[in-house]
This record gives sequence, C-alpha cells and structure tokens, in this order.
Amino acid sequence: MTDERGDGPRARTVFIGSGAFGRESLRRLGSHEAVALVGVVTAPPRPAGRSQQLTATPIHLAADDLGLTTILTPERLRTPESVAAVLALDPELIVLADYGQIVPAALLEVRHGALNLHPSLLPRHRGATPIPAAILAGDAETGVTLMQMDSGLDTGPIVDQHRIALDGTETTPLLEERLETNAGGLLDRNLGPWLRGELEARPQPTEGATLTRPLRREDGRLDVAKSAIELERQVRAYQPWPGSFIDTPVGRLVVWSASPGPSSAPTRGVFDDLGLGVGDGERLGLIEVQPAGGKRMPWEAFVRGHPSIVGSSVIAGA
Repeated sequence: MTDERGDGPRARTVFIGSGAFGRESLRRLGSHEAVALVGVVTAPPRPAGRSQQLTATPIHLAADDLGLTTILTPERLRTPESVAAVLALDPELIVLADYGQIVPAALLEVRHGALNLHPSLLPRHRGATPIPAAILAGDAETGVTLMQMDSGLDTGPIVDQHRIALDGTETTPLLEERLETNAGGLLDRNLGPWLRGELEARPQPTEGATLTRPLRREDGRLDVAKSAIELERQVRAYQPWPGSFIDTPVGRLVVWSASPGPSSAPTRGVFDDLGLGVGDGERLGLIEVQPAGGKRMPWEAFVRGHPSIVGSSVIAGA
C-alpha cells in the first residue's frame, strides 16, 4: 500500500470533496503518516464568473498543489462506472468533505469505512447549507463533526466534534475559513486512532436535529416583513451567494453590510437616509451596498448619487 510518492505501508485513502471547506483536510491527508492518499474525487470543472470560463473546484486545485495525478471528476458518483473507477483504486478508507452528492453504499463498505467532515454540531444543521444556517439562526456556537457515514443524510454516528463560539459578526466566507482549519485539525488527531480501531463512533442524539437545503437565488431577496435582526443575519449568512438584495425604483441593490437600527424608522419597505423600514417599526441600517453593474460603496455615497431613493419604496418580487 503506497501513495503516489512511493512512501511506505499506509491505509489506502480516497478523498471526496469539491468545496473550499475540505481543502485543509485534504492537505492533512496528503502528509499524514497513517494514510496513503491514492486519489481524489471532485466535481468536474464548471463555468464561473462573467466570462463563464471553465473553473476547477477548490479541491481539484488543492490536489494539483499536492502533486496528485489521480483526480476523478465524475458528473454523478452514483453511476456504476463512477463507483467502479473509485473502487479500482482499492481504497481502505474514504474521507469526504463538502461534496454535495450522495455516496453510494459500495464506497461506505471499504475496510475502514467512510468518514465525513461536516461543518456543524450534528445533529443540528444536517444537509447542504449548515454554515449559513448557523448564522441565520443566531446560534451561539457551531463547529465541525467527524462522523462515520451511513446511508442517511448526515445521520451517521459521531467520531468526534470540535466546537467554536460565535459572536454574531461572522459572515459565511470567514466562518467557512475558520471551520476549514478546524476540520483539518479534527481529522488529523482522530485519523490514526480510528485506523487502529481505538475509537468507537457514538449514535447521533435524536433531539435537536434540523435539516438545511440548498439555497436558491430568490432566497437572497430581503423580506421587509422580517425583523431587522433576522435581515442583518441574512446579509451575513448569504455571502457570497445568493447574496442579499432589494429591488428599488433605481434598480437592484445588493446589500453587503447592514445593522439593526433604532426603533424609530420609516414605514415598512420605505427608504430613508439611514436605511430601510422593516419589521414592526424597525430600521435595517444599510452600511455597504452595490448597485447593479456598479461597485460596492457606502450607503451614504449611494444616497448622494441617487437622492430620489429617500422616501421611495422597495419593489416587491421584481
């Protein structure tokens, strides 16, 4: 059992992932004394940016940096051909982080099983969007769970968890970076004991389970019926996608930064020089916005350039 660099006997390991959250875990696998990283499975390149240029996943790029040559990019992992390609690598361990597809049962049955790094304190925030969900809910803490995968959606038994406190200022990109590092450390310290059979996964508790779903573009629309606190959390949670936006008489505005304002506020859905009336007599203070086709700027600068916005109303469902 050797890795692509020809090192000594180690557990043959395949890493499965696509998103940035899994990069540090992949790097830890690449240098861990207990494993031989024999391949990576990730999503195929997708069009990205205004130019729609084909772009490899963050995991593909990280695998390139490690010098790995066995990088599989199936469109669907569940096809017989995709499963056969992974099993042809003769893996003894599967490690997964931020992949976005169901893993076929045949890959869960390798000698040391399949371990999943999930960015929440399971069973809270199972599913596709746990990091935004923690911010939206105003959770006081979150973390990373290392679990043994089963046939369910993030329902497998827990190997270990790392907990972190939240202070209510986190954005999804910054929290993901922090949890990426935590995930790498969590995997690193548990991998050897897991392979030696020294750890026993414990079933997830049945209480406190929640399920998240993939985000849609329309989720980013700011609903002025919600409270200022809820909307401020949304602004932080939905970065970079789907973003948080409002349609106005002068065009769509993306809101990058906001704050719950004083109770004295304009009518719900109406702008003033400080922000937007929301909820029940509240104001969502607008700090940084971006007009369609324009650059990010302070709300005050936008108002100076578009004074007619003051006193105008949000256009619903535009």
